[in-house]
Formats: sequence, C-alpha cells, structure tokens
Amino acid sequence: MDNFAEQLVKKNETSGDKTRRVLMVIVGIFFALALAALAVLQLRTPLIALLGFALAVAAGYGTFHIVQNTFVEYEYTFTNNQLDFAQVFNNKKRKNLGTMNIKNLEACGLVSSGSFNRYINMQGIKRTNWFLNRDAELMYFYYQKDGQKRIIIIEPNEEMIALIKRNLPQGVWQNN
Repeated sequence: MDNFAEQLVKKNETSGDKTRRVLMVIVGIFFALALAALAVLQLRTPLIALLGFALAVAAGYGTFHIVQNTFVEYEYTFTNNQLDFAQVFNNKKRKNLGTMNIKNLEACGLVSSGSFNRYINMQGIKRTNWFLNRDAELMYFYYQKDGQKRIIIIEPNEEMIALIKRNLPQGVWQNN
C-alpha cells in the first residue's frame, strides 16, 4: 500500500497584498496610456509613433503578467518516501522544483525547534524557501548533496508532517 499525501499551500492574503496588486495595475495602465498618448502626439513621425504604440502594448502586457505571477502556490506531494516540490503560478503554470528521497536526509524538524538554529547557522549552507506564510508552522530538511550543505524550508500541514515523521530513518527527526 502506498504512503501518499498531497498538499497545496496558498498565501494568506492581507489587505496590503491586495493594495499592492491594485497599485501595480494602476501604474501599469497609467504607463501604457502615457506611452500611447505620446505615440499619438508623434503621428507626424511614423517610426516614433509606432515605437510608442509598441512600448504601450508591451507595458500593458508586462503589467498583466506581473500581476498574474503574484498568485503563487506551492504543491508538496509525498509518495513512498519521495517528496516532490512544485510551484504553481495563477493555478495554470506549474514549475517542478525538485524531488527528495527522505531516506537521504541527515536531519529534519520544525523551524520553531532549537535544532533548526544549529543547522541554519552552519558555514556555507545553501537555503531554499518553499513556503508562503511566515506565521505558519514551518519544517526544515537538512541534507548534503555533491559536498554542498543544503536546507529546504516548507510549510506542511499536520497530515504531511505525520506521514513524513512516520517514514523517516531513526534519529533524523530533531526536536530541540
């Protein structure tokens, strides 16, 4: 029987996040309209007018994509000791971040535990954050790959934590 769990982590949006998104749209639209207006004023010079219209379209298109990429989620999938990580943009575009066999971990635990400070403060460690909400209960994974010390920090739910803990090798889970 397979050990399987899947979790989608969404950002707990604040009013500040929504305000920033609205301001990005307003600034982008203003910039696109300003470029279009300058292009209209330069109709006697077709090359400059065409360039202005092209820049206006690019500004609108760029604003659209910047705003769409603010909708980011992380997906964690645990299947038989393999933990897969993916980043999802706007519920459409998926980017695989990597796969980890938890049998290769040297240590893992909650970020709130004292053991996290011991690993995060190591000299030459490469840190990877795959979480969205700083106030959530975060978990870390410490391992070495190709001689490089690495730590990954994620935001799993209770079910995912329990499944990972149940499948870890002896002594890998760190409490303090």
